[in-house]
Amino acid sequence: MYDFCPYDVIEIESTEALRRRIEQGQSLQNVVVQGVDLTSPPVERLLTSASAENAFFLGCELSEAAEQHVRDTGGTLFPEFVGVPFQPYRASLYTPMELVDGYERGQPGTRTETVDARIYRYFKNRKRNGHDAPVMDALAFRIHDHAIDDALRDLLFPDDGADRRVVGIMGGHQLERDAALYRRVARLGWRLTRAGFFVASGGGPGAMEAANLGASLAPYERDTVDDAVDTLAAAPHYEDDTYLDRALDVREQYPDRAESLAVPTWFYGHEPSNLFSTHVAKYFANSIREDGLLAIATYGVVYAPGSAGTIQEVFMDAAQNHYETFGPASPMVFLDRTYWSETKPVYPLMTTLAEETPYEDHLAATDDIGTVVSLIDEHAATRSHEANAA
Repeated sequence: MYDFCPYDVIEIESTEALRRRIEQGQSLQNVVVQGVDLTSPPVERLLTSASAENAFFLGCELSEAAEQHVRDTGGTLFPEFVGVPFQPYRASLYTPMELVDGYERGQPGTRTETVDARIYRYFKNRKRNGHDAPVMDALAFRIHDHAIDDALRDLLFPDDGADRRVVGIMGGHQLERDAALYRRVARLGWRLTRAGFFVASGGGPGAMEAANLGASLAPYERDTVDDAVDTLAAAPHYEDDTYLDRALDVREQYPDRAESLAVPTWFYGHEPSNLFSTHVAKYFANSIREDGLLAIATYGVVYAPGSAGTIQEVFMDAAQNHYETFGPASPMVFLDRTYWSETKPVYPLMTTLAEETPYEDHLAATDDIGTVVSLIDEHAATRSHEANAA
């Protein structure tokens, strides 16, 4: 029986880290070695000199002798997945440029050859006609998503204890770049990031792209946001031939980017991941992605106009706030009062649902992005005060 305590797990993601641990005489018990090539002779000699009791090797490359040693001394091997176009045992989040690799500027046909597109095709083919994926593919998808969870945790909860102050910005994927709302959401992302918040979006096009765009441009003055939006507006919709080219133009023109997070999914893989975040936590399971994105937005969520997906997120967020699932209730701010009160009258329903609940005083609807930032900032000050008092 394994003497395995999840709270004492040591994760090792490089040969250097493994070498240091063994040379320092530390036990490999409850050590998880993930996605590391251990086939070089010096590493093999070092590994076979130590007991692997209660150690776990996930998707590592080992020689036959090293594999036998791990088994003989009580370790566990999780195999590599052969033939999948992604690394299930990832040690880090994606970057936008990693996902868009394979695209050639001026050749829109190559969008289907990006890493992102190839992974989507593989996923879609394995889930065809609503059937479950074959068991090994299903395991690869789930292990991948767990690895993304783990990498996201490392990003949001670094060893130095820094508070990322995550604010989510949700909204419709169909919002075009030349729309006035797109510009407003980009300005909002810029203002929140300048105010010290860490913007997170669903990672796709539309309002999600606008949020990451604005956040990325925080090192620059606000006029830069308008200039960037003007450049992008030449290809308004994500199906336009020059959609990626215009995004690459903006990235090149403004290379200094503030950090932000995108949390997209291959469930909606026909929508390209936007290129303006610095960290991409892309999942196969949309349910995990949506619940997790709302869970990490502990400093509030802003809802730009959207349709079914955005409205679903509103109610998921409300449930988290109602039960204080992930800590104290946080703001739910609806951008565009008319839309949320009349076009899609979610806000009046939310105010009714929230009566006598922990989030009753955390709801607001406004047309002004300055008000949005003030509301988020006021809550942050209260949250910090309560944390210090505790």
